[in-house]
Order: sequence, then structure tokens, then C-alpha cells
Amino acid sequence: MPLYEHVFISRQDLSNAQAEGLVEHFSTVLADNGGKVVESEYWGVKTMAYKINKNRKGHYALLRSDAPSSAVQEMERLMRLHDDVMRVLTIKVDAHEEGPSVQMQKRDEREGRGDRPDRGDRGDRGDRGGFGGRR
Repeated sequence: MPLYEHVFISRQDLSNAQAEGLVEHFSTVLADNGGKVVESEYWGVKTMAYKINKNRKGHYALLRSDAPSSAVQEMERLMRLHDDVMRVLTIKVDAHEEGPSVQMQKRDEREGRGDRPDRGDRGDRGDRGGFGGRR
């Protein structure tokens, strides 16, 4: 069966238990239609880049599934109809990554952050006077 990753955002005024209940609910929808959830992660409340339905924040969750496309289509249909779910993203992947997702890793464990090259001395930049040096 194909492998999928689903990320969905639910409304910010839900409690943590209700948001995690949505993860369980949609996991059972997949299971009822012949699929299975390999792993699920609740990422918590995060601030969004722009407002969606007058909400600035949302509960984020990830589902990694092994399911037929009909099960995924049914789950997405129910997510679109559910009042608490604001956005859904489903991606078909070749293989699930091992371990926690990037969102669940601690900031200092992430790769590439501390390996920035030294910028060196910037030298005398002169006084440009703000916007482009016009005077």
C-alpha cells in the first residue's frame, strides 16, 4: 500500500485533549477503510504566518499512514467537512523517516544551525545615511 504523511491544523480554541482526539478520530477513519496509522505526532499550538478563518494560531498534528488511496480520500473528505479542521496537507512519500519529525526535535539537536561560516570583518561600510545613502 502507498505511504502518506498528513499534516492538519485545527482551531486554536480547542483544548489539547480535543485536538488529540481529532488525531484518534481520523486514525480510526483510516483503519475502518483498510489503512493503518504508522505513527502520529501532536505538535501543539503554533502561530501561523497568516490568519485562517480569523485564527492566528492552531493545533498542528502529523499522521504517517500506510493506506489505500480510497481511505485517504475518505479521511480528507471528512476533514474538509469537520468544523474544527482548518487546513489539511497530504503528501505521498516513498518511505517514512525514522525517529521524530523535525518539529518534534529540540532546537539544539537540529542540524546545520551551528555550522554557519564566520562572516569575517565587514570592513568600513561608510555612512550611507539609511536608505541607499542619498543626501
